[in-house]
Order: sequence, then structure tokens, then C-alpha cells
Amino acid sequence: MSSSVIARTRVSVLDRSRTREGHPPAEALRDTVALARRAEALGYHRFWVSEHHGVPGVAGSAPTVLAAAVASATRTIRVGTGGVMLPNHQPLVVAEQFGVLESLFPGRIDMGIGRSVGFTDGVRKALGRDRGAAEDFASQLDELLGWFEGGSPAGVRARPAEGLRVPPFVLALGEGARIAARAGVPVVIGDLRGREKMLRGIDQYRSLFRPSRWASEPYVVISGTVAVAGTEEEARRLLVPEAWSTAYSRTHGTFPPLAPAEEIEARPMTPKERDFYEAALAGHIAGTEDQVAHELETVLKETGADEVLVTTSTYDRTALLDSHRRLAALFTPGR
Repeated sequence: MSSSVIARTRVSVLDRSRTREGHPPAEALRDTVALARRAEALGYHRFWVSEHHGVPGVAGSAPTVLAAAVASATRTIRVGTGGVMLPNHQPLVVAEQFGVLESLFPGRIDMGIGRSVGFTDGVRKALGRDRGAAEDFASQLDELLGWFEGGSPAGVRARPAEGLRVPPFVLALGEGARIAARAGVPVVIGDLRGREKMLRGIDQYRSLFRPSRWASEPYVVISGTVAVAGTEEEARRLLVPEAWSTAYSRTHGTFPPLAPAEEIEARPMTPKERDFYEAALAGHIAGTEDQVAHELETVLKETGADEVLVTTSTYDRTALLDSHRRLAALFTPGR
């Protein structure tokens, strides 16, 4: 069953193009495009893709390229990035890329921007960045937004971005939320498991928000894993592959492809792996339609969020599609 607070909230999807054991990375990218088509048919508001470099478990390393493929395969759903990691790139190049996307798919492109740098020392070295690159995020964001407004002191103009309106979003917690507020742009804040930290970030964002040409008032998107199935146990099994991948990354230093839930549940784990695994399973919104509706209604009332961005990944694509179908029905009753 749905509720009025859920029915008036937008719901969107972020797909990380997670690779799966026994399947090539190219299949993960094709799965992302196919999921976007399905999300559009189900009535989701937007569909975003992510940026990861040198990660065995993620095929999506070039989000603006993948966004172009997604936009080409869909007609109405908004398409964007969650996000382009700005410290990894020159703001001019990012502006140009989104200018091209907006020119090709006018009125449908979102520019989601994050402040993370490469995950490992090797990746940062390959990108020509260091850990400190994120410290300059506020000025990088100002420069990026400025390219859509006009030229630069060097006399350069970002073509075809200049003059276009591509809605920016900042993916943030803590300082990132404050930067988004001062820039006057919408914020994407997560994850749903850290409810107190999320609420603090939202409060800071709203209290510091300055209206801008990009947004006249605060706009809050909350993000996290949401899994819906016929039973609570089936919903929990959707979480198992990602939980193990997280536990493995915490104990082995690399983020692996997703494995089948039944294989993971039969796997012997060290005490440390088990602790990380159980922690990674906890706190998500997962269950039957009624259970998920109740939990969503609670978090939406707590946060006053305008939108929910669902970031669920799992090995079983059929079960994932069914989860997205069941979730969409909560937000669009009678569809």
C-alpha cells in the first residue's frame, strides 16, 4: 500500500553497472541500458550512472559516455550522472561533455557531481590527482557552473555548454552538503543506513542554502538501497551479493564482481569478514511492499526529502527488476 507522502515524492534509479561473476563487463553496461528502458516504462523520474576507475566490480568508468547510450535508448526519463567526480577532471571538459549531452537530448540531462578522488593510490596516480584534490571542490564547482554562464579570464568559452541550463546536483555528506547549499544547487545525500548523519547533513544544507539561478529553494534527494520482494527473506537475499562484495573490499582491499546469493550464504567466512558482511546487510530498506512503504513513509517524514534515489545492486537481474517494479507501484498507485 502507498501513502500520500510517498505518492507525492519523486523516485529515481542510480545504477552502478556492477559486474557479475561469470559475466563479462560489457554485459554489465548493456544491463544498465536495459534497466534504464525498464525504469522509464515503470515511471521512474530519472536514471543515473556512476563513475569508478580501476574497480573489478564496476564497469561504469565513463559516466557521460554511458549516459549518452542510456539517453539514446530512452525517450522521456531524465538521464544523468551520480556522479562525475569533479576532482578527477578539468571543469571545462566536464562542462563540454554535459553541453554535448544537453544539445543531443535537450531537457533530459542532469549533471550530478561528486567530490571523491580515485579509490586507491594507483588510480589517483594514473589520473594525475592526489588525496588533496577534493579539498578544492568548492572552487572547482564554481568554475564548472561558470562555464555555462560565460567565458573565462583566459578568453575561452565552453562550447556547446555556454548558455545551456543543465541542472546540477551535488552528491554530498558533511562539507559537500555545505558547499551545495552555498552554491544554491540541489543535493543528493546518503546513505539511508546512517539516518542521524543524513539528517544533520540535510539540516545544514537547508539552513545554509542560498538561492541561485540553478535553484530558488533547497531540493533534497536521499539515496540508498531499497529492496522489495514477495517476502522479507527474498528481499534480504537481494542485499547479500553487495554485502559480501563490501565485506570483501574491507578485508582484501579490492571491490569484486557480484556473486550469487546462494553461493555467498554457503561460503565460510572469517570472523572479520562475517562482521563486515553482517554490518553491510544491516540498515537498508528491505521487505514486502507494506514493510517498505512503512519504512519509506517514516524516512520521508523525518527528512522532508523531495526525491528518493534508489541505488540497489544485486546478482539476480530478474529479482532486481521485480524489486524496481514493486517499488514503482508504491510511488505510482494504480499504474
